[in-house]
Amino acid sequence: MSEKISRVLDNLKSGRISTGKALKALRDLPYKDLGFAKVDHHRSLRRGFPEVIFGKGKTPDQIVKITQRIMTHDGILLITRTNEKVFSRIKKLYSNVKFDKRAGIISYRKTPPVLKTGTVLIITAGTADLPVAEEAKVTLELMGNRIEVLYDVGVAGLHRILDKKDILERASVIIVIAGMEGALASVVSGLVSKPVIAVPTSVGYGASFGGIAPLLTMMNSCSPGIVVVNIDNGFGAGYFASLINR
Repeated sequence: MSEKISRVLDNLKSGRISTGKALKALRDLPYKDLGFAKVDHHRSLRRGFPEVIFGKGKTPDQIVKITQRIMTHDGILLITRTNEKVFSRIKKLYSNVKFDKRAGIISYRKTPPVLKTGTVLIITAGTADLPVAEEAKVTLELMGNRIEVLYDVGVAGLHRILDKKDILERASVIIVIAGMEGALASVVSGLVSKPVIAVPTSVGYGASFGGIAPLLTMMNSCSPGIVVVNIDNGFGAGYFASLINR
């Protein structure tokens, strides 16, 4: 691994290859093997953003060790699906980290991001969908996106979304978050020319089957231009919206 890096850097210094070709040659290297995790230090070269830590299922000790590697190398931290216990451990090491309790996200950025020109609009069908929306919002903010929100505008009161066409038109990308039957994504897509990212949530009564019903509704939408992420995956929606918006 180190030999390849040295060879590429020598070729770059001598002018035998361009900066772009050097980045392409090195984009899969290196990673740090912690035994229980292999921290990808070149994720930002390939994806435009460092590795994100999925907190659920990891011990606080594991999260702390991965965090230390990411903070040393990238200076940008995003931990999803985590809790106050983990936050208290991280806070002792890095006093400026933030915790969004509703989103379950720990975040930090050493330097402010350069804001993208486009705007990502986050829409929820109901107030119960807000935790997923907040996960998307924190992700988008950390990745340097301008954000607008429309909360609680589901199809049970259709006039609430129809009254906001000016906001819909301003957006470059729209994230629609809905539980129950999940019809809102189709409605929004039918009103705009923008890409729509649909997020089914586990909100609903028994026949929503923990989000399966809105997931299937969104996947079977007759309105073109919709992509669907997994149930309650606000992070995935925010990340994908940022990729489009860049």
